[in-house]
Parts: sequence; C-alpha cells; structure tokens
Amino acid sequence: MLPLDNPLSWSPSLIEAIERQPLVISPTASLMDLLDLTSQFRHRECRLSDSFHELSSYTIGRCTSCVLVTEGSQLCGIVTERDLVKYMAQGLDFASVSVAEVMVSPVITLPENALKDIFAALFLFRRYRIRHLPIIDDQGDVIGVISHERIRQVLRPANLLKFRRVADVMATEIITASPQTSVFSLAKMMASSKVSCIVITQENSDGDQAPLGIVTERDIVQFKTLEINLQQTPAHIVMSTPLFCLSPEDSLWKAHKEMQRLRVGRLVVSWNWGKNLGLITQTSLLRIFDPIEMYGVIENLQQTIHELRMAAEPTGADGILGTSGGYLEMEKQSNNQQSWGNSETHFAY
Repeated sequence: MLPLDNPLSWSPSLIEAIERQPLVISPTASLMDLLDLTSQFRHRECRLSDSFHELSSYTIGRCTSCVLVTEGSQLCGIVTERDLVKYMAQGLDFASVSVAEVMVSPVITLPENALKDIFAALFLFRRYRIRHLPIIDDQGDVIGVISHERIRQVLRPANLLKFRRVADVMATEIITASPQTSVFSLAKMMASSKVSCIVITQENSDGDQAPLGIVTERDIVQFKTLEINLQQTPAHIVMSTPLFCLSPEDSLWKAHKEMQRLRVGRLVVSWNWGKNLGLITQTSLLRIFDPIEMYGVIENLQQTIHELRMAAEPTGADGILGTSGGYLEMEKQSNNQQSWGNSETHFAY
C-alpha cells in the first residue's frame, strides 16, 4: 500500500540538494575569468562521468549554472548562465567588463535554520522567479546553493512522479528556430524571451515543423568559452541531435529517469505524429511538489481507494488515509489564492 499518510516522505532531501562547494568569484574579476571558472569545473566533471555507462541516480555533479560573487565572506551578488547568455546577446566584451558591473544584487537567500522541507525553497523559487537559492548561516555566511537542477538530481523514486503525466506540466508554447539560424541570434532569442533553450525545427514534406535538435543556455556559454564565432556559426552545426522525444501520456517518472540517463535538464515532447511540440524541464518536474497539487493527487487517490474498498467490503471502515491530508489541507487553505501550480505562474524555461 502507498505510504500516503506521510506525503513529505515523497519529497527530495534538501540536505542532499545543497551544493556545499559553490563556485565563487571576486567582484573585481572579469566576465572572462568567470567564464573560464565555470568551464574548468564543467570539463572536469565531464571527464569523470564519461567513465560510466549511465549516470547513477545518486551521482550529483557540482553546480556550474551559477557563480556566487563574494567579498571576503560576504555574499554580494550572483551571475547565472542566463545572465551570461544575455550579455553575449548584448555584445559585451567579456574581457573588459567586471563581474561587479553585471552581477545581480542583492541576492535572495534562505537561512539554513528555515530550510525545513522542499516547500520553503519552492516558495522562494516561484515568488522571485529564480532558479538558484544561496543558503546562509546565522552569521550571514554562505554555506551552499540549492538549484532546480540539484533538487531534480536527488528526486526519490516518488509515487507522485508515477501518477502524473508529462501533459500535466509541459509547456506548449516553445521557441523554435531554423537550422540556419546563427548561434548569436539564438542567444538574442533566449535573452528576449527569457527561455533556456531553443528547439531547432525544419519543415517536412507535410508542411509541419519537425524537431531536429536543441540548443541550450549551457551550450551557448560553452561555445563562448571555446571562442566559436557565434555570429557565423549556424544552429545545425552545434545543436544536440538526435532528440529523444517524450509523449504527453508518458509519466513524469519516465521523464525524470530519461533526464538522468541523458544528463539533460529538458526534453522535447511530441504528439499528433510530430505536428505538435512541447517541452518539459526540471522546473516543470518540481511543480508536482506544490502543496496544492500534492493535495489534489492524494485526494483523488483517497477517493479511488475508498470506492474500491467499499465495492469489495460494503461495510468497510471509512477513514482510509484519513490523516493523509492534514498538513496539505492547511497548505491548501493558506495558499488558496496563490497556487504555485497555476499555468499563469509558469517559469520561463
């Protein structure tokens, strides 16, 4: 029987999700120094993981999607991959621009003593539309960072993932480009639309746009590090291909496992013989831990099991799973006007 009396046991361990050794840099360093720093650790981990045939569900890589800016022991800013793509699209000279000039400041943080469960982090993610959350101690010193990527990496084999479909959380309005589009143009599209990837499509014989590949923020940051000419390089040269496409009817558990297997943070969804496209990201997966959505799933399961038991045992006892919704009922009442799962509050992916 499912352990529905303790819904929080389905959530990831946030202690495991904290990156205890985040990348840090001085505000006086240049953007090129920051780019070299992220590249150094990313390449080191690629060499390490390449020795395995499949990424273990317990293997957690170092977070390279953000760099904390510190002066002494004090946090004074943050720079993310999305920021770097935006600066590339603006044509900034990374060698002459300092980190202090472009870092995001002040930074939203979470005290370690307030980190009780996943909901504390998800609330701040959604409220401030951020994907990286520094954790600080009582003295205000940084002890680590929690990100969407890290939480997704430590997701447990949760029943919630198995009971939800890709269609429940996928984005259906995605940004696409042709194979001939320059990487620089892709960066500008990402910056203007505030998205983390562009799906590369080409018209097929039926006149539909068929997905060929994908280019992400992280790809563009790596291309910049490798000194690839972004303006003269077309998307089809550098895109990730072939694509592994999900169906809207697939479970979120399958989506999670495929992301682990392929070591990616997003997957394209295709249906209607490829005529329709969607996208599911690690941000999408975290939506299922919205207390309101968890309450709805538990309520439906409760009703289904109750009906099955009543059919088998007409005199069976009521109250099965009777304590399952206590915590979530309070969350439902307190958050009734601001459900995190509303489509209107989607993150830009």
